[in-house]
Amino acid sequence: MIKLVACDLDGTLFNSNMIVSKENAEAIHKAQKIGIEFLVATGRAPKESKVLLKDANIHTGFINLNGALVYDKNGNLKIKHAISKDKAHQIINLLHKNNFYFEILTTNNVYSENINARISNIAHLMVDLNPGMTFKQAVAISAANKSIMNMTMIDSFEKLLDTPEEIMKIIAFDSRGPAAFVDIKKSIEKIGDLVITSSSSSNIEINNINAQKGIALLDYAKLNGIKRAEIAAIGDNLNDESMIRDAGIGVAMGNAIPAIKNLAQLKTKSNNENGVAHILNKFIQDNA
Repeated sequence: MIKLVACDLDGTLFNSNMIVSKENAEAIHKAQKIGIEFLVATGRAPKESKVLLKDANIHTGFINLNGALVYDKNGNLKIKHAISKDKAHQIINLLHKNNFYFEILTTNNVYSENINARISNIAHLMVDLNPGMTFKQAVAISAANKSIMNMTMIDSFEKLLDTPEEIMKIIAFDSRGPAAFVDIKKSIEKIGDLVITSSSSSNIEINNINAQKGIALLDYAKLNGIKRAEIAAIGDNLNDESMIRDAGIGVAMGNAIPAIKNLAQLKTKSNNENGVAHILNKFIQDNA
């Protein structure tokens, strides 16, 4: 019997317009009514993710920033894994030196040094996650999306290191794809005690080594007396790999990359418009 479902956001719960479909929202509500806890697992910051789910009238717990922060349904912080300021300083220097556009995420804010680069790179991410979408369409959606524009401009990331804010995640973008990150990943890995994942082929996400969706999911379950066999995880991309592997049942979306499909025990043919509803309805029937 499934008691806890962790679900990725972009490319999984969100459709191509970056909203939760009616079918997915209804399935989540039904699952919650019969006692299945639904936990959103995302690389996004708390403020971004909560705003978008509020529009769909969905109230859940969150694994935010790939597991750097975990909140229960009532908004109570349960788990936190920050990047040390020293390591953040080294990462910032490396990314600047190699001319990458990147952003820094703290508990409450997303920081950028260039708003136009943010829109462009988020648009590339959307095209990557939604085959068939044009770059022009993605730019229009990105520029109008309140969660994407809900961020803080800063002149220099170095100034942020002098504040009390803790660095939870650093994300770097490059539309050229995985080949663009080969060398920088090697340099960052040498710093030590960091994990590098990605939510698409056009970015890398850098976290504290303990900030992984799989680790966060198992720790959250343990806090709530839920066994591994009672956990399901739904995802589509590399930053979902740890939770797909660590959950009792891993579920790959229809649009998932091959590595995730090979790892998952279950696969849904449905895409990110209603794929979550498809698998949740299965769990609801199995639990009846």
